Amino acid sequence: MQVSFNPSLEIDRVLRETALSVPSIGPDFDPGVRPADPRFGDFQANGVLGYAKRKGINPRELGEALLHALQASDKLDPKQIEMTLSGPGFLNFRLSGEFLWQWLLEHAGKEDFRAGATSLRKGRTIVIDYPSANTAKQAHIGHIRPMVIGEAIARLLDFCGAKTIRDNHIGDWGTNFGTLIMKIKRDGINLEQISENPLAALDNLYKAGSALEQEQPELREQSRSELVSLQNGDPENTALWEQIVDISTRAFDALFAQLGVRVDHTLGESFYRDKVDRIYDELTETGLAEESDGALVVWHDEVKKFSRDNERPYPFNIRKKDGASNYATTDLATILYRVEEFKAEEVVYLTDARQQDHFEQLFLTTKKWFAAKNYPVPQMNHVWWGTILGPDKKPFKTKSGETIKLQALLDEACQRAYIVVTAKNPELEEEERRQIARTVGIGALKYADLSSNRTQDYVFDWDRMLSFEGNTAPYLLYAVARINSIFRKTGIDPDAAIEGASPLETEAEQTLARKLMGLPNALELTLHDLRPHFLCTYLHELAGAYSSFYNADKVMVEETDVRARRLLLCARARTVLITGLELLGIDPLERM
Repeated sequence: MQVSFNPSLEIDRVLRETALSVPSIGPDFDPGVRPADPRFGDFQANGVLGYAKRKGINPRELGEALLHALQASDKLDPKQIEMTLSGPGFLNFRLSGEFLWQWLLEHAGKEDFRAGATSLRKGRTIVIDYPSANTAKQAHIGHIRPMVIGEAIARLLDFCGAKTIRDNHIGDWGTNFGTLIMKIKRDGINLEQISENPLAALDNLYKAGSALEQEQPELREQSRSELVSLQNGDPENTALWEQIVDISTRAFDALFAQLGVRVDHTLGESFYRDKVDRIYDELTETGLAEESDGALVVWHDEVKKFSRDNERPYPFNIRKKDGASNYATTDLATILYRVEEFKAEEVVYLTDARQQDHFEQLFLTTKKWFAAKNYPVPQMNHVWWGTILGPDKKPFKTKSGETIKLQALLDEACQRAYIVVTAKNPELEEEERRQIARTVGIGALKYADLSSNRTQDYVFDWDRMLSFEGNTAPYLLYAVARINSIFRKTGIDPDAAIEGASPLETEAEQTLARKLMGLPNALELTLHDLRPHFLCTYLHELAGAYSSFYNADKVMVEETDVRARRLLLCARARTVLITGLELLGIDPLERM
């Protein structure tokens, strides 16, 4: 007997096929298979109720007809999968211990899981737009969210069969360059000798330049002139711009390395500066864009939310009155490039909640424009998030009220974790404690972000995120380390085949096996709305199920078949936990 990596998908497929043999069910029937309340089974199909209501049929009778057809078809072995009917037409499926055991034997390692998970995205080409920071500015605490959430989503999509392209769409062509170049020239600054922390120095130069413009408004015109010269290709300004971008790139690359973030392309706004005229021409030709008060705009009158208190909705401004491009222009040029050059079937944008209106207008404009030009329209998703709050429930800042710099946050996380690790294992060599602390500290930061529902605000709490109890990275890392210690003591390779095991017997064994088999559904649920907290919740529940199993059933018993069976369960729990942590961008530890 072979069992599917994702039994719920197999049950769904069989139900759809079988439903066609029931006279009152048509091809539009959706079984609605999902994980069930354990009291009723492992999976439940609840699509009968809604379908029956739409068709004016008695749902219980329809459910009975479908169940009888399913039983008569022999497509699901009743010895392996118990099928029952409850309530107003709910079909319940409970997997036998033999089925669970076979699943554990057939899906043994990370590559087995990857092979099974590829069906979720099936080679779909997806461009992920992240982390997309602005040049010449230091990364702050807010930047951790696009880096961490973006990397986790990219890894999940890769794992589930997508051809993922990670595009770091940096802001490197904005008005801040005019101010920076004005200040650099005014003070005669040599960027090659700027300081030991050149990005911080650039950040301070920009702030100083902005303050000067406030004090001396005439300097604003000089800054605008420097920006125009840059955009027109002035050699001196271009050379300064290249130095600024290089300083920013090196600083962000160092942060990416610390956080385990990978990008495939860095195509910033400057890359599209010679591609915006096509946007103006095509949107005008198709009748989507028109001039309004000197600017070129696209109206979306059907979306009343953009109206606020105005008679007509705010337009999508794609060219300023002075003829300059803006975010909307480069975003439109970018999506066209991604479709034409990368053959993107889907584009995922990662930003905070404040840009929701922008992306709604961007997506609407793109759909209308592409439809008019007969271009393939990609699926477009805006993955947005809430705010990181301090204990006062306000945006998290330093005691002096300044935004917390990301590098300082990473350093503090590692130092705090070092104190925790030292208290727990003072006998370890200092270098090993430092290495463990780096993994635990940065992992704790990432997991605190990922385990929160991304669209909600969350309170930043060092004590909670570094705790070895609860839904935290240290708890999961420690669970893996505990399993590793079992295999170290036995001298057995947890990744090798474990022979001579007998099938599952105890309740704790079967409970753990069921939770292990929940990985496919956890991946599916996470990908459905690109919310990594679903995977975090699953891993936390799995670690809890493993702990209950370990406390209930002794692993190192004398009976060789029982010992082999329980070691196999330990090995599978370890593999699933490691796989999940790596998908979240967190490195597992051999020991803590």
